[in-house]
Amino acid sequence: MSSQNPLPTAPGACFRFIVATAEDAARVIRDQLGENARVLSVRTVAPGGMLGLFSSPKLEVIAQIVAPETTAETEPRVTTNLAATDESNRHGRVRAPRSSLRAPQGDLSTLLRRAGFPEMLLSRLQESAEWPRLKEMPLHRALVETGTYLRNLAGKSRRTNTVLTRAAFLGTPGVGRTTALCKWLALEVFRRARIGHVVTAEFERPNSPGHLPVFCEALGVPLAHFPASTQPATPEAFVYFDLPGLSLRQPAENELLRRFLDEERIEQRVLVLNAAYDHAALRASYGLGRSLGATHVVFTHLDEITQWGRLWDYLIEGELEPLFLGTGPSLTGDLELDAADAVARRTLPAPENILVTADADDDTADSTTLNTAA
Repeated sequence: MSSQNPLPTAPGACFRFIVATAEDAARVIRDQLGENARVLSVRTVAPGGMLGLFSSPKLEVIAQIVAPETTAETEPRVTTNLAATDESNRHGRVRAPRSSLRAPQGDLSTLLRRAGFPEMLLSRLQESAEWPRLKEMPLHRALVETGTYLRNLAGKSRRTNTVLTRAAFLGTPGVGRTTALCKWLALEVFRRARIGHVVTAEFERPNSPGHLPVFCEALGVPLAHFPASTQPATPEAFVYFDLPGLSLRQPAENELLRRFLDEERIEQRVLVLNAAYDHAALRASYGLGRSLGATHVVFTHLDEITQWGRLWDYLIEGELEPLFLGTGPSLTGDLELDAADAVARRTLPAPENILVTADADDDTADSTTLNTAA
């Protein structure tokens, strides 16, 4: 866009920009929209098509024209958001955004419920030795300490992280099972420089490979159809298995898949769940995965939900080790490896994200930010 032709700047008008860096975004907004603009959202987007597999992600910036009196109030936050997103963009990371909605004054339990925390987790928190101490703190500090406590709790309940060598990706149709496998392959090949191959199987049931063959070809990862070798070609190599979808309604249809896993001695089994599904469907799929010997879990479609609080149940009480969270549709990226940290950032503020407003003689104010979106 040329700075010689600024856009209309009527209050309330919104504009969308796709830029490479935060500096580009600031320059375009300054030149095209002027000083009375604020940023509504900043997110990383991956280029489409095959070239997008190897291209750097871009920044999508949504800006709005506001009345002059509100500009000064929002400028510091705009600068911080752009700078933080640009740093993640340069390092190829796509991180879950911190909570950004202002929460009203209120009780800690009420705010946690509004953030989507399940009642079972709240009861556990209230029965813990930490609860009396949390209740005595100013609200903004209690929220931060709650996040730290839950991070530690989730970390203690997880198994020791293990390297995947021979792992099958399991899940019901529509959960993004093959996309999850592609994300993991990209991580293994690009970031960890590992080699290996992928095996697909059908077991008398259709199993469309989708974009997997083209993606494997782009990565240089051999793709074979069973019967094929299910052992690593070298001691440090991997073998991943793309299998047919699981059936919740007809459990007997899963027996051929179970037999294959047992006969081939595939001990690492990754259950893929769609986080946008309702609680009952998630629980049913989780139970089915456990019955098939799942060892790890991946949650997908987190970009489609506003409340991540219900994932705490699976991170703390669940028996499966979280492998990653899928935060977008891209085949190379849009994932969080530290699930507990990502959910904490989404549902609770971190110390650097606290906004405290108080008079000079009032050190008990607890105005803070919290994701309480319904």
